[in-house]
Amino acid sequence: MRKLTLLMLAVSAPCLAEVRTMTLKEAVDIALRQNPDLVMSRLDEQKSDLNVRIAKDPFVPRVVVGSGLAYSSGFPMSIEGSSPAVFTAQAIGTVYNKSKSYSLAQAREEARGAHLETTAKREDIALRTANLFLNAEKAARAVQIARRQVESLQKVVEEVAARVKEGRTLEMELRRAQLSLAIARQRVEVLETEESFAENSLAVLLGMQPADRVHAADESRGAPVMPIDEEEAVSGALQTNRELRRLESVIAAKILEAKANRADRLPTVDLVAQYGLFAKFNHYEEFFQKFQRNNGQLGVSFRVPLYASHAATARAAQGDLEVARLRLEVQNTRNRISLDTRRSFQEVKKAETAADVARLALEVARDQVSVMLARMEEGRATMRQVEEARFEENERWIEWLDGRYALERARYALLRESGDLVVALR
Repeated sequence: MRKLTLLMLAVSAPCLAEVRTMTLKEAVDIALRQNPDLVMSRLDEQKSDLNVRIAKDPFVPRVVVGSGLAYSSGFPMSIEGSSPAVFTAQAIGTVYNKSKSYSLAQAREEARGAHLETTAKREDIALRTANLFLNAEKAARAVQIARRQVESLQKVVEEVAARVKEGRTLEMELRRAQLSLAIARQRVEVLETEESFAENSLAVLLGMQPADRVHAADESRGAPVMPIDEEEAVSGALQTNRELRRLESVIAAKILEAKANRADRLPTVDLVAQYGLFAKFNHYEEFFQKFQRNNGQLGVSFRVPLYASHAATARAAQGDLEVARLRLEVQNTRNRISLDTRRSFQEVKKAETAADVARLALEVARDQVSVMLARMEEGRATMRQVEEARFEENERWIEWLDGRYALERARYALLRESGDLVVALR
């Protein structure tokens, strides 16, 4: 019985896959919440915030309480550097330590850089989600059109078969029609495979199981707000691009790290406060002129390095070299962003032109179908000619879908360069 139950569970496991239908906005919202790569980036961001707390620790007074309780025979000797006491309390806090101050500023800058990296990752995930969603939506609509083509070609095959049977056409025409039908059915299979893969890939991107599928809901999306011209697009991208801002943050953190290493030669000042409760059984009154039970101390501790550490100097020099390298990387990144933005803007213009051409071609094909239907009613066209015209119309529909989705992808790619994609999609 147990083996039968396990076998039934194993067989039914694939049936547990979930198919969810959602809009593009819903898909982007889910991706920004639970995409695995984005979740890991948020964990790194939290780790950077904790590093700030760690770097701040020397400037927060530390209070330690305890006891050095012991019985003394003879002179009261120290216990771990302190006189024997019933109760002790000690507070130490850094007042001036330039090296630690720079390290704290570096930790804060690194936390800001981690936040910028997470923001850039959000833009990347949003673009990947949009592209996969468009692939799934396009494949689903293309499957419907391809199935209509199969229906049209099936009618053509039936008509040609009837004409061959009547002896009014050659057998070769039937084989030609059957070939066209087989090619159309093969296209349906290919498109169904593409649709399934796109929906599975989108589900994984959204943090779901590989067997799950995300089906694109029927919706009407307006065109996002785009830059007016190419120069405006480039200027906006250079001002708001998150990757560029992150590199600038890394440079600031490296500069602070070099300053922290050079500051090792500077003096440090700590504030120290102590309290001790002494007992008479430690014989203090026998060796000192006066015994006092409650004892306190408040002061500062100075430490002045006599010479700079060679290791700190070398680390500072390494930081300077890293800053120089990063500045070159920033310049290269600015150039790349400028070129990518110009190319993306031009791709949008090319896609708009291609979409207009595909729309006009579709309108011509639809007019041709209307003409053929009118001729068939007048007895001047056959069913085969009408179905062939419908097949051509469906071909233009597929081309129009290609142009429409290529334009939408190009627009989203341009918005990604400027860092406005998440706002546009949500």
